[in-house]
Amino acid sequence: MLQISLPGRDKTLEIKNLLLDLNGTLAVNGVLIPGVKERIDALKSKISIYLLTADTFGSGKRVAEELGIEVFKVGEIGGRQDKLDFLKSLGSDKTAAIGNGYNDVLMLKEAALSIAVIEGEGCAVEVLLNADIAVNNINDALDLLINPVRIVATLRS
Repeated sequence: MLQISLPGRDKTLEIKNLLLDLNGTLAVNGVLIPGVKERIDALKSKISIYLLTADTFGSGKRVAEELGIEVFKVGEIGGRQDKLDFLKSLGSDKTAAIGNGYNDVLMLKEAALSIAVIEGEGCAVEVLLNADIAVNNINDALDLLINPVRIVATLRS
């Protein structure tokens, strides 16, 4: 578990789970971004990690196996609700989420901690409006969780 105390906000996050979008977040054109595997390996001993994807490029199962995490396929239509339902099943108050696409919006809005990434495939504007933090790439997002004092610096009051 990751415990993140946010000064001035009377809030301590207790993150037990991490939900990750695939395309545009962990991968571009279905190909895993370099550096992601090492960061996921560093986090797996602290939190449970899940891959949620509509699997546009058909690489979800392979990427999940490479990362050693579980994959959950969401609908090509209605994926927003599928991701939200999965989040709620784990407990939104103890789950962080990282994404970039329109189907990530509800999950990001409801998660205890949400991070928007702007990779090569872009980021839906509604994602930016519903995330706690926005970063330039997935490695920066994962580094926030590896070194949570960075989150404190961004979210303190």
